[in-house]
Amino acid sequence: MHLTKALMSMIVVAVAASAGVAQEPAKDPAPKQEHKQSPAQPTPTGKASPQAKPGSSTTPKSGAPADTPASKPDPEAGLQRAVMEAGNDRAALVGNLEEYLRRFPETPFKPEVYRAIVEASVQLKETKRALEYAERYVALRPDDASMLLFTVDLLEQAGDDASLRRAVGYATRVLDRVEKTGVERKPPRTSQEEWDEQQKRLQMSIYLVRGRLEMERKNYDAAVNDLQKSFALKTNPAAALRLGEIAELRGEKEKAIEQFLVAFVLPNQYGVPVDRAEVRRKLGNLWKQVYGAETGLGQRLLETYDRTIAESKPTTLIRRNQGVKELYEFELRRLDGGAPLKLSEVKGKTLVLNFWATWCMPCRELEPLFEGVERRYAGQVDVTFFAVNTDEDETLVKPYVEREKVKSTVVFADGLDQWMKIASIPTVMVLDREGRIVYRASGFAPEGFVEALSQAIEKAKVGTT
Repeated sequence: MHLTKALMSMIVVAVAASAGVAQEPAKDPAPKQEHKQSPAQPTPTGKASPQAKPGSSTTPKSGAPADTPASKPDPEAGLQRAVMEAGNDRAALVGNLEEYLRRFPETPFKPEVYRAIVEASVQLKETKRALEYAERYVALRPDDASMLLFTVDLLEQAGDDASLRRAVGYATRVLDRVEKTGVERKPPRTSQEEWDEQQKRLQMSIYLVRGRLEMERKNYDAAVNDLQKSFALKTNPAAALRLGEIAELRGEKEKAIEQFLVAFVLPNQYGVPVDRAEVRRKLGNLWKQVYGAETGLGQRLLETYDRTIAESKPTTLIRRNQGVKELYEFELRRLDGGAPLKLSEVKGKTLVLNFWATWCMPCRELEPLFEGVERRYAGQVDVTFFAVNTDEDETLVKPYVEREKVKSTVVFADGLDQWMKIASIPTVMVLDREGRIVYRASGFAPEGFVEALSQAIEKAKVGTT
């Protein structure tokens, strides 16, 4: 027997009205956050009725009325009355549902009732009761990863070793489920690449959770093992921060400094952010212990950033055009996904290149001027223009181009910027028919830009250098 849609809706509505939630729990695990959260996100529900104070009696307002002697007790009808009579009173809802469980100990709706009690108890700040029913729920629904992870949160709040040990067990159960999830569970509209990425992020998050729990239990070897696995799956700053804290506790100061540096320079992503101000304090304090002052810390940060970003780039991007020695050997990917631009195909033409990035404000100001010059040469087949993008995160480029209505043909640098020793952007270059650089302007000075670029193109066309 299953709970009817109408009754399930009634429980959801009752919990939403009393606990400030309006959505059913997710059936699939979500990446673990560093901050605590309830199993459902709060949403506005209008004017709320007075709430019971934490610790107040949860005795039903009028109790869940008994069935008439002439009728057989009906668990579904009893649950409906328990929910309806609680109205918007969270404490009454919890009391009515607990009374309902006493009257109907074998009810087929037990998991739904447990979950409703958990959500209402969280809103009442009755953590002990929420944990009790959360663990009852996961005993019945061991595959509900979202509730398993929420139970881990509640156990971590309890803080004692027995609770933390149980939390580790629940996290392990979720991890095992995720790692054993086969590709047959992939939604049809999800690509294999997207599916693999989702699975890696889930595993990263759960290893991070379990590593943090083991750290709290002072099982540092187990914690380091899990945190290193989390970082290997996705270079996240939270894992680096925890690894740094463990290294500092063990007196491994240089190792701790390196981990704090990585935690500071990595972007907050994958749903596991860190407080950068906190990392800065830890890093500065430890640096001064080792070196006496913060002299040299800034340079080390820049070095760590450059190295970390380079290491985090996809291998396929790092190796594009690797080993190319001549300009016309380069092949550059087009933003529109068309056939790669082979520079050998434009050999013998005047080549005008604008190296830019989405995060560069001067690039944004330069672009319309560059396009204006390009329009002057429209139809002249011996001159070709390209906007060469240098972004590390290429997913930002297409939305930017569409939003800013960039008209120039966009290609990715794919190593050409390094080969041409582009030190800063924007940089605009003009190459003559032999591939010789006849004009190079780094930075953006709007006054005289159009005239200077146009003159350089004319010189390149006639071979005057």
